[in-house]
Amino acid sequence: MTVGIQWKVCGLRRGEDARLAAELGADFLGFILYEKSPRYLALADYVAGAAGWPAGLRRVAVLVEPTVARLTEVAAAGFAYFQIHARHDLEVTRVAEWSSLVGPDRLWLAPKLPPGGIFPEGWLPLAETFLVDTYHAEGFGGSGRTGDWGGFARLAGSFPGKRWILAGGLGPDNVRDALIQSGAACIDVNSGVESAPGVKSVERLRALAARLIEAR
Repeated sequence: MTVGIQWKVCGLRRGEDARLAAELGADFLGFILYEKSPRYLALADYVAGAAGWPAGLRRVAVLVEPTVARLTEVAAAGFAYFQIHARHDLEVTRVAEWSSLVGPDRLWLAPKLPPGGIFPEGWLPLAETFLVDTYHAEGFGGSGRTGDWGGFARLAGSFPGKRWILAGGLGPDNVRDALIQSGAACIDVNSGVESAPGVKSVERLRALAARLIEAR
C-alpha cells in the first residue's frame, strides 16, 4: 500500500515486471487469463513461472465470463482473488455460481456497464469488491481509455459497504487527477505503465509510485 492508496499492476507476463511492482509497493499483481487479450498469459505458463513471481503479494486471476469448469481450474492454481469481467445484464445465476465457487470475499466483479446503463444491484450480495473500467463496445476492459471519474465517485458513494477499484487508462500522467475526481482508494493500472502490451516500463512504474506518494 502507498500512503493509504492500494494499487494493482495488471497484465503481467514477466517475472521482472512483477518483482519491480512488488518492490515499488504494489498491493496486487494481476494476470490476464483471457485468450483474446493482448496481455494473455496461459494458465500453464503462469504455473510454470510461479517461482519467478514475488512471494507474499496477492495475485489476481483476470477472467471473462468463465465456465464453472474453467474457474475451478484457475482456482486450483492458488490465486488469492478472481477478477471477473462480464456483461452487466448477465444472468445473476451465473454470477452466483462464481461467488459460490470462490467466495464473495475473493471475487472481484467488473460489470461491462455502457454509458447510461444501470448498475446490476443484484450482484452486490455476491462479491465484496467491484472494479469499474472504461466501457468500450469491442471488449472487456484493457482499452487504455480513461473513464468517468465523477461517475465512479457517485457509484462508490451509493454503495459504501463495498470496495471499489478504479481502472481505465491510469498512469503517472493522470493518476493524481483521477484520485482527486474519483475519490478512489484502490486503483488498477495496466497499459498506462507499459512500453508494449504485456511489457511494463520501469520508468513509468517508478513514476506512478512516486505520484501516489505525492498524492498523500
